[in-house]
Amino acid sequence: MSKLAQPQRVVSFNEAFDRLIGHEAGLSMDPKDPGNWTGGRPNVGALKGTKYGIAANTYPDVEIASLTLERAKAIYYRDWWLKIGADDIDGAIVFQLWDFAVNAGMSTAKRALQRAARVADDGQIGPRTIAAVKAMTVTDVLARFNAQRLRFYTSLSTWPTYGKGWTNRVATNLDYSAEDA
Repeated sequence: MSKLAQPQRVVSFNEAFDRLIGHEAGLSMDPKDPGNWTGGRPNVGALKGTKYGIAANTYPDVEIASLTLERAKAIYYRDWWLKIGADDIDGAIVFQLWDFAVNAGMSTAKRALQRAARVADDGQIGPRTIAAVKAMTVTDVLARFNAQRLRFYTSLSTWPTYGKGWTNRVATNLDYSAEDA
């Protein structure tokens, strides 16, 4: 049985950013959070924190505490949105992929999408991944992708500390996927 082609949902960068900031607002200086340290591990480097999701481990030269929302938006557009490499994928999927990339890293998010599409998870979204994603319904991709996301989070040693927040984030994104698909 062939699957009917579904129209692509356009989730604009501005809409995606507003959603992301709903997850990533405020300054966090939690010394247990590896992302808050310029060295990427607790007590390694300087404790600069995370604000609007812009973390010290990824942006050690940014003064996190004084980061403005406008500057965070520019960073997300330049370093994340433009580099997600998914121009040929439905916008509902792109939003989910981007949100996870911001939270867990670009390679982790791309590999989760590849596992959801049941192709080799090499971290590169190329013709095979895009074809596999397009062969599935958007709803199936989103369900499988968020299942991969939960599997990733529960595998982390920091799950007991941050798991509730990550689960709530995925729950919100499942709501978005219902709106978008």
